Amino acid sequence: MTYIELTFSPLSDESLQELLSAMLTTIGCDSFFEDQDGFKAYCPVDIYTESAVNDVLSGAMFASVKLISAFPLEDKNWNEIWESNYEPVIIDGRCLIRAPFHLDTPDVEYELIIEPKMSFGTAHHETTAQMIQMLLNADVKGCSLLDMGSGTAVLAILARKMGAAPVVAIDNDEWAYNNAVENVKLNNTNDIKVELGDAESIGDRKFDVILANINRNILLHDMDIYAKSLNKSSRLMLSGFYVSDLDAIKQAAENSGLHLKSYSIDNQWVAALFSNDLQS
Repeated sequence: MTYIELTFSPLSDESLQELLSAMLTTIGCDSFFEDQDGFKAYCPVDIYTESAVNDVLSGAMFASVKLISAFPLEDKNWNEIWESNYEPVIIDGRCLIRAPFHLDTPDVEYELIIEPKMSFGTAHHETTAQMIQMLLNADVKGCSLLDMGSGTAVLAILARKMGAAPVVAIDNDEWAYNNAVENVKLNNTNDIKVELGDAESIGDRKFDVILANINRNILLHDMDIYAKSLNKSSRLMLSGFYVSDLDAIKQAAENSGLHLKSYSIDNQWVAALFSNDLQS
C-alpha cells in the first residue's frame, strides 16, 4: 500500500500529540511518531485528502500546529518497518515495557505488554517514564489507586502488578479507553476497572493513591477534585507539565490541602509527588 507522509511542526506537548493523532485517525491516518523533523502521520494515498487535513487543523486547539509537507512514499510494509524501529523500554532496570511483537526480552521484576497503537503512553515519553519511576519507588501494595487520564493504562497495569487494589483507570478519549481495555487483558490484570469519563466521573469514590499524567491546564482545573478524592494520609502523583509550571501546580495543590513531597525533572518535564498528610 502507498502512503502519504504528513510532517507537522514539532509538538512538545504529549496531550496535543495524542489529540492530533486521534483527530487524524478519523480521516484515515494510522501511524504516528515524532523525530527531529517534526510530528509525522501516515495515511493511505487512496484515503488522503488535503481538505480533510485542513479541516482537522482548523480546530482552535491546533492553532500552533503547521503542516510542513505532504508527499507520497514508495510502497513498503510500513507496519513491519515501524515495528523494527520500535524499541522496548526498561525503567531503572526493574520495569520492562514492550509491545506484543517484542519476543526476545530480558528478565525483570515487572513486565508490561502494551499494544502501542498510536505509540503514546508506552514510556518512550519522559513524563510516562518519570511516573513509572515514581511508582517503582512507592509502596502501593494493598492501596486503592486511580489512574486518571490513563491512556494505554500502562501506569494502572504496573500499579496492579505491584499489588495495588482495587485499581481504576479513567480516560475521556474513546480510543484510549478501548486501548486500555485491550492492554489490561494482555497483562492478565482483568480486575482493573477501565472507565470512559473525566474527573467528574470519580464521583464520591476515594483512593489511597491517584496518578494523573495529563497536562498543566487539566491538572490545575481538576486539582480540587483530586484532593477531595483522596483518603486521609494519601498520595497524588502528577506529571505532564514543565518546570515553568511547577509553581502554579504547587500553589493549586496547596490551595486544595496538598503538600509537595518531592519532584524530578527530565528534559524540562516534571513529575511531582503530593500528599494530604504533612508527615507522610
